[in-house]
Amino acid sequence: MSRDPSDWIERAVRDYPERLFLSTPAGRRISYARLREESGRVAAALRAQGVVSGDRVAVRLEKSPEAVILYIACLRLGAAFVPINIACSPNEVDYFLTDSKPRVAVVESADLASLMELAQRSRPFEEPSHRSVGPDSLAAIVYTSGTTGRSKGAMLTRSNLASNAEVLANSWRFAGDDVLLHVLPLFHVHGLFAALNTVLASGSSMILVPKFDPAETLQHLRDATVFMGVPTHYTRLLQEETLDRETTARMRLFVSGSAPLLAETHQEFFRRTGHQILERYGMTETLMNTSNPYEGVRVPGSVGPPLPGVAVRVINADTAALETTPDAIGTLEIKGPNVFAGYWQDEAKTRGEFTADGWFKTGDLGKIDRNGYVHIVGRVKDLVISGGYNVYPKEVETELDAVPGVAESAVFGVAHPDFGEGVTAAIVLRAGANLSEADILEAVRPRLARYKLPKRLLLLPELPRNTMGKVQKNVLRAAYAALYAG
Repeated sequence: MSRDPSDWIERAVRDYPERLFLSTPAGRRISYARLREESGRVAAALRAQGVVSGDRVAVRLEKSPEAVILYIACLRLGAAFVPINIACSPNEVDYFLTDSKPRVAVVESADLASLMELAQRSRPFEEPSHRSVGPDSLAAIVYTSGTTGRSKGAMLTRSNLASNAEVLANSWRFAGDDVLLHVLPLFHVHGLFAALNTVLASGSSMILVPKFDPAETLQHLRDATVFMGVPTHYTRLLQEETLDRETTARMRLFVSGSAPLLAETHQEFFRRTGHQILERYGMTETLMNTSNPYEGVRVPGSVGPPLPGVAVRVINADTAALETTPDAIGTLEIKGPNVFAGYWQDEAKTRGEFTADGWFKTGDLGKIDRNGYVHIVGRVKDLVISGGYNVYPKEVETELDAVPGVAESAVFGVAHPDFGEGVTAAIVLRAGANLSEADILEAVRPRLARYKLPKRLLLLPELPRNTMGKVQKNVLRAAYAALYAG
């Protein structure tokens, strides 16, 4: 097994240079030999801008072949790739640039003028140049969050990326004749690492589609063998009348992740297509941890056993003791070559997220059944996962509370038939304030990425609290559990 992702490119050029790496619906076709050539030119351009191994390169681009080539150029150069969601607002981008201090920021030409001031403020500190590149070298910083505070940059090493992609390629039986239909964003670990890296590690091909569209996806499935999506993709595919065994006849694997998939979605998809969706479990800090088997029983509602080389344990939340009884619920902890190196420039937070014996605390509640399958049953904290994206309540609450006339807010997730969870906010207005749900949403819209915007705002006279004054989000979730039903 390779411990460095740049080895994938060299192996491909040596063994199958003319094999197709990437195609697009618009007709763009890039072979592995062309990929090496183009990524080499981009790496040289970055080097001309002063980028050396160990530097950060922040990237805020629309999904495109050029964005893929830039990522691979960073791998080859030894620079750390820092993806930023194109939907992030300027104040969010400002934070990411200020925190990561990239040597270079690559953005769409239309955004250059508006982001230039932010980029100037985030110039990197002087640092030693030309660090040696090895398995433990930084490959990417991907921003995530807890339910409090600002986003944290998860540091992923070259070994993290290489080991996880090669395990996935083996576990999911990727081969050179596979074609992945890539509909996921490139700023998220699902689309960037689970999808793209697995293709590279296996020397297979992909169809790069700018964004997910149900009808268009069904057309492309005729030319693909593998599809990776989030639950929302599958619920929307099921709304297409032409989804059947014929349109999926060439497919061998459908993978779902980033949020729980409803059992009824599993069942309906199998009834319509004859394919059982393979559900897996990962997170920004650990990449992929578990997966239902390629060959064997895929259990709806389970994310399968741990992947080879990855260990998962359940810890009693009250006693901190190891749970060894099957189906005992506790907090999940992970250990393995997939686990990140820590949070960027935050040693205290890093120490707090690892146990004394080196296990990462996921923040998830779960259990392991008698067959070794992991089941995620909830969140230790109040993270909301909507449409496959993590939404952190504190970030949304901060913007809601800043709206003149809003006294306080509480953001929580409620079951949603399309998005898995719908971002929902309870709002208490200041005395005399005359604001509507639409007024508040309009005020925060420029400040938040679209997927973070609450789907409903509930204007309440007060928030439920316990005797210690803490807001009881569990009470809110229970009270509005059927908010999006029907």
